[in-house]
Amino acid sequence: MNNDRFPGPSSPEGQLNLVLIGFRATGKTAVGRHLAAQLNRSFVDLDQVLMEEAGQTIAEIVAREGWKEFRRRERELVVRYGARQGRVLATGGGVILDPENVRILRKNGIVIWLTADPETIQDRLALDGSWEVSRPSLTGKDTLSEVAEVLQARQHLYLAAAQIIINTEGQTVEEVADKVLAAVKAREAWSHGG
Repeated sequence: MNNDRFPGPSSPEGQLNLVLIGFRATGKTAVGRHLAAQLNRSFVDLDQVLMEEAGQTIAEIVAREGWKEFRRRERELVVRYGARQGRVLATGGGVILDPENVRILRKNGIVIWLTADPETIQDRLALDGSWEVSRPSLTGKDTLSEVAEVLQARQHLYLAAAQIIINTEGQTVEEVADKVLAAVKAREAWSHGG
């Protein structure tokens, strides 16, 4: 019998969540879905749930109600889903701006930072035209300038929140998922003295 709190395909309840953090277009949703399918766990994209519950895109919420209201709604979802176990969670890029979010997510989860350089993120965003409609600009600048500026400003917060860091550049979704699982297993083995 396996007493580890880390993943196996058996019952996910009682196991730590796998919490994916990172900037837009670093692969949180795609990798999260793949991990959840591989581990037979529920997958929750917190931004997607927020938009579905609001009946609006993030850009619409921010335009009508402001960033403060968006962050309040985001915190509610972090509290709701962070308290549960055995899930794969993809968070919004700014979830790490609130230290309480990080504390909640780490309580029942392993926080994994998916990274990519600004040029890679820009290229990925260019391939996905829907992001411009659903996600508001954070700085009002062109995409590359915005990505570089926001990444620079948030890097220390991602670093402080992360328990595992995986670079997604030049990797398939499957390769990133495999690296996440290997890193989590290694972390668990180390924490159990193995």
